[in-house]
Amino acid sequence: MLDPASGSSGAESGSALWAPDRRVPTLALILLVTLAAFEAMSVGTALPTLVAELGGQDLYSWPFTSFLAASVIGTVLSGRVCDRLGPVPSLIVAPGLFFAGLVVAGVAENMWVLLLGRVLQGAGAGAQIVALYVMVALVYPERDRPAAFGALSAAWVVPSLVGPGLAGLATELLSWRLVFLGLAPLVLIGWLLLIPVVKTLRARPDTVPEQSAEPRKGLPVAAVCAAVGLSALTWAAEHPQLSSLALGIGGLVLLAPSLRRLLPPGTLLGKPGLPVVVLSRGLLSGSFFAVQAYIPLVLANVHGYSPTLAGVPLTVGSLGWSAAAAWQARQRGVQSEVMIRRGFLLLAVALAGAVLIAPAWGPAWLIYPLWAVAGFGMGTAMPNIAVRVLALSTPNDRGFNGAAAQVCDMFGSAALIGLGGVLVGALASAGQPTAAVIPLDLVMAGFALLGAALISRNVRKV
Repeated sequence: MLDPASGSSGAESGSALWAPDRRVPTLALILLVTLAAFEAMSVGTALPTLVAELGGQDLYSWPFTSFLAASVIGTVLSGRVCDRLGPVPSLIVAPGLFFAGLVVAGVAENMWVLLLGRVLQGAGAGAQIVALYVMVALVYPERDRPAAFGALSAAWVVPSLVGPGLAGLATELLSWRLVFLGLAPLVLIGWLLLIPVVKTLRARPDTVPEQSAEPRKGLPVAAVCAAVGLSALTWAAEHPQLSSLALGIGGLVLLAPSLRRLLPPGTLLGKPGLPVVVLSRGLLSGSFFAVQAYIPLVLANVHGYSPTLAGVPLTVGSLGWSAAAAWQARQRGVQSEVMIRRGFLLLAVALAGAVLIAPAWGPAWLIYPLWAVAGFGMGTAMPNIAVRVLALSTPNDRGFNGAAAQVCDMFGSAALIGLGGVLVGALASAGQPTAAVIPLDLVMAGFALLGAALISRNVRKV
């Protein structure tokens, strides 16, 4: 196995990802992320059918909310385990939780059992991604990590392209249960592929970090409070009534102190160094997904597009993301912060341009090239954020910092998508969303420019 500290690797005589000592870790990484992506891209397609069959119309959004809340807890706990014991325990447990969640959801006879399955899936997915990040730090030297994280991003492409369609066919022709049960055997295979990886990591003296000089207390409690706060805010945003106001305020009260403990000090203020890199993850994901969430709505209800055509920009964005992820892996001479800034600027252009499609008189076709640019910006910046987080981490806090980036991503996306929902409810309607989408797009473009400005302070002078 390679020695990341020395920088030697099988890549000197072969591929950065597929050298003999990296084939199994790379295959396990790509397979597990691909399967998690298939599940994420497919559930929305099957949701109307499964909710109707299980009689859970009043809980329509909770398969997503419960998954996200459990992901927060799984992410934070996995980060803590990785920093204290190394990634091996999480690599063993996390895919098992995800597998169990697929089975439970697939055999559910009521909504509460389905939600239990979604909780297990969320906990497993959150724990798994942090463990895989730490595994990347151990298996790949720093110069090859952009390729590893680029492969992780690219693993979402095929699920984005065919996942919703396959889920729709399975739901219509057979059963929505196949969306869960059909993936379970493949997750089991990915789990088994980790066995030789785990054996190799256990034999490495650097797998388990030394005792941290600054133990972090209260992380499990903070994770639970953050998950509860997120759920409360989500419910309040989806039910904009006076009676939900207290719930939303309670969610904020829980979230504020929890995030301060779950993120590196100074993150919410955008301080230079690691804090601003972690914050950039939330700004990037939040601004992108907040606008993307309303693109199909605008195309369908303002421009009269069919559901299929209204969803095509999302596929175009995924292709742009994949292309950029492959391209950035070859830019070894460029600082990660420079690549992140470029990604933010590309995204800002696309988000501002999306304003043009919001009115009925706007050129709706323009969203296709614009969203390719947006996806390219995401694929340029996102892998470099992961690379830089690892580079700014010690072996004692890779898990915490990797989990912090994931948490910032989750809450940035939830908060800014929720802002879109508030604007639609206050300024427009789902049938005529233009008056809300225009300010939303402009505000999100502003967040992208803010991210570019903040990360610029980390660019080293050469």
